[in-house]
Amino acid sequence: MDSRRDVAGIDRVLAEADAGAVRLTRVLWCGNDGTVRAKAAATPTLRSRMVGGIGLTRAQQAQNALDGLAEVPGMGPVGEMRLIPDPTTFRLLPYAPRTAGVLADMVDLSGSPEPACPRGFLRRMESRLADHGLSCVAGFESEFVLAREGPAGWEPIDRSPCFSTAGATASQDFMDALLAMLDAQGIGVESCYAEGGAGQNEIALAPGPALRAADEQVLVRETLRGLAPALGLAASVAPKPWQRSAGNGLHVHLSLRDRKDRNVLGDPAADHGLSRISGSLVAGLLAHLPGLCAITAPSAGSYRRLVPRAWAGAWRCWGHDNREAAVRACSPFAGREEQTSTVEYKPSDASASPYMTLGALIAAGLDGIERGMTPPDPVGVDPATLSDAERAERGIAALPRTPAEALDALEADGVLLSALGNDLARSFIAVRRSEWAIYQRANDAREFADHFLRY
Repeated sequence: MDSRRDVAGIDRVLAEADAGAVRLTRVLWCGNDGTVRAKAAATPTLRSRMVGGIGLTRAQQAQNALDGLAEVPGMGPVGEMRLIPDPTTFRLLPYAPRTAGVLADMVDLSGSPEPACPRGFLRRMESRLADHGLSCVAGFESEFVLAREGPAGWEPIDRSPCFSTAGATASQDFMDALLAMLDAQGIGVESCYAEGGAGQNEIALAPGPALRAADEQVLVRETLRGLAPALGLAASVAPKPWQRSAGNGLHVHLSLRDRKDRNVLGDPAADHGLSRISGSLVAGLLAHLPGLCAITAPSAGSYRRLVPRAWAGAWRCWGHDNREAAVRACSPFAGREEQTSTVEYKPSDASASPYMTLGALIAAGLDGIERGMTPPDPVGVDPATLSDAERAERGIAALPRTPAEALDALEADGVLLSALGNDLARSFIAVRRSEWAIYQRANDAREFADHFLRY
């Protein structure tokens, strides 16, 4: 349904805004630079904004994370589009007084979907998947660090061991408030715990349809950022927040459902325990992995994180419960086999737009399904323990080492470029190349400082 014609949905938004004494509604989007941005509508104008949208320059999709403009034809100071709020995503924001939030789609002045809209890209990929009688359910595992400002800058709130109760205690006030705020926004959480990096925690969100999962990941990022200052903290999802500590990943768990809402991934009787469709999904992800990295791990910090023996999935291979492989087939939980048969994609972080990440993963997996690809044999060891010759014999390769290498791979990947479409592909590549050009000339301190609060 065109959200502007969802009269009942718009009426519901206005009623919720009235009941919550809302003064401002943040109209949110996440662009090519992975930064969450917003323009706010005052409540007296909310109905007209829900229908007519909010104006936005077409240059927005050429803007990088440093607020510089990449050179993209047609995306300069001339030209306008609209942000159209999606009523189904409206939430009261518990960390911002009398403020609500709503996710938006980009449309052109005729009302047609804007080709460079990341949210629209994910919608298109969901539609393509539906043509095969399938839908994607996704769940994000988001790692983040908590810090306090000290004499030398931001300092982690603790340096406790991985999964330690000392780490859980250090962050317990924050986590209690975070869980209450996510519950108030209707965002389900499966687990949360202290992780291995300095000041690091992880929160695993309840899985849901791909678009909703991406929307909720944006809202979670906003909640982390909105809550932390009230507790005298900063929260960062930057892929490498500290130079000498573990990075922050944004692991993605995927399952495919058929028209009867059955998970089609697991098949204990099949080769490697994967159904035919599941095997093709894995094969498609591996086939397009170098180009996928440009989208799912797009920042300079991403490649500081994606190194062997960091449990970041730095090798182009797959395995059962192999956390050094880029793609992991996850063992289901007893009694919940149908719900918990998933494939995990590991080389992903929150410097990426979750819409771009899920759209690209669906596009790659669909190519594997449409072409009937079969995966190579699973890898049951840490690939770093193999010799170069052994890795070459088994077809195991390292992931790209820089954003430039990943972007080169994306530009050579016709399947991903076609799925993105010309406008989105060229603007995304230009934005990310412009960022890399800056950080190649900058020192490490600037990169870490830029990324810490930007993501």
